[in-house]
Amino acid sequence: MRHFAPVQNLKSITLLLLFGWINISYGQKNPEAQKIKAFDQWAEQAMKNWDLPGMAVTIVKDGKVLLAKGYGVRELGKPDAVDMHTQFSIGSTTKAMTAVCMGMLVDEGLVKWDDPVVQHLPEMQLYDAYATRSLRIRDLFTHNSGVGNTDFLWGNMSISSEAITQKMRDVEPAYPLRGGFIYQNIFYLIAGQVIERVSGTPWDRFIRERIFKPLNMIHTVPLLKDTHPENQSTAHYKVEGKITPIKHMSADAVGPAGSVYACIDDLSKWTISMLDSSKYAGGRLLKPSTWAEMFKPQVIVPASQFYPTMQIIKPSWTTYGLGWFQHDYKGRKVNYHTGSLPGEIAMHAQLPSEKLGFFFVGNKDHAELRHAMVYKTFDLFALGGTTDWSSSFKTLYDGIEARINTATQAKFEGRNENTKPDHQLSEYAGTYHHKLYGTITAEQTSDGLKINLNQFVFATATHWQYETFLVQYNEKWMGKSFITFQTGENGKVTEVESDGIHFIKQ
Repeated sequence: MRHFAPVQNLKSITLLLLFGWINISYGQKNPEAQKIKAFDQWAEQAMKNWDLPGMAVTIVKDGKVLLAKGYGVRELGKPDAVDMHTQFSIGSTTKAMTAVCMGMLVDEGLVKWDDPVVQHLPEMQLYDAYATRSLRIRDLFTHNSGVGNTDFLWGNMSISSEAITQKMRDVEPAYPLRGGFIYQNIFYLIAGQVIERVSGTPWDRFIRERIFKPLNMIHTVPLLKDTHPENQSTAHYKVEGKITPIKHMSADAVGPAGSVYACIDDLSKWTISMLDSSKYAGGRLLKPSTWAEMFKPQVIVPASQFYPTMQIIKPSWTTYGLGWFQHDYKGRKVNYHTGSLPGEIAMHAQLPSEKLGFFFVGNKDHAELRHAMVYKTFDLFALGGTTDWSSSFKTLYDGIEARINTATQAKFEGRNENTKPDHQLSEYAGTYHHKLYGTITAEQTSDGLKINLNQFVFATATHWQYETFLVQYNEKWMGKSFITFQTGENGKVTEVESDGIHFIKQ
């Protein structure tokens, strides 16, 4: 048995008691620690309320990380926990990073925000010649180009980034240039192509070298194909009422718009830098004036194009900067952006006046707990307030989901089951083409048609009524839809219509 001198033993006991008292007292008297604990407990419960398998959250204030933590599991039904280094899709929060990349080239004098895009990318062509000539670098980031949503170019077909850009010349404008606002991913792809043309470095390598490396974001990659499966979150979608793991959808073809995967530890570093005029240990990403330009309101965003949460927040104004949605909250300006791929979600939010930032990543499709967490963070760590944002937004989004489900169900009602197709199944088989939307191929099977869209989306189609067939996608999370065949004057099948788009039989 080891012998201890009585005085030393007494001293040790005294020190232990003293340090124990200090730690307990610190926890009791430090308001920030109490807020972190309160948020942590709230987040655990809120995640359960929203049926979210896993998520990770960081909160930063005054240049310091208050909380960076993983919650839940990477994949439902498996024990692997989310940790600070688990990679999640950050979706469209990538856009702010791409804007910073362009800002670096502005700082270097290689491009100006108001340069015509064709000055640097002369092969870029839109449907409207005036828009082609007049589209500025700034316009690539502000969703007011006049072109409507074109996500089918990467969501419904597998073509190269260059082919996606080329197809933009066939997209008719939805409104005049700078005459509206419709969210547009493809122009961020074009921004990435300008970055490559001007710098001589592809966007994915540029962002690695110019953002991830200086910020020491060692677990962050620009593309899905670069991710690390050993610690990667799995996407989840509610399929037939059950939360189900699904395959990742790649956004690599439109990478500058939303393909980055990152962990919450790295996103803490990015959040701190963006709050502190793009500074990092050893330097800064942007000149102060260029950093400030990122957050200047560039366009007004109408309510129809903003987040449903504003029905509850009721802001006085809603705008978009360079890669950031913006609105007012309790008299302060908020910069934020969501990121969404099927089954994967993210959200980055700033309250710059309070030097407070937040980043969220999660692994269930459109679990809008992310919005609740933003305002919970702002209230708890800066502005005060006791609103139960989780319950408020849950009620809001449950109502939206119910209305969508009702509308969807209505499409499947009123079927006339006493009808037969006008033709033999073999007569519907064939290849149907649309200049912009690609090719639908129908192949006869024993009880219906095997359908593929652009050799990318696959489904089966069975007779529904008259000349309409019910389409059930192989990827069940995509749901169901209808296609309707049409017959020409010669009595033969000449085209197939899907969602108002007519594909002509070849």
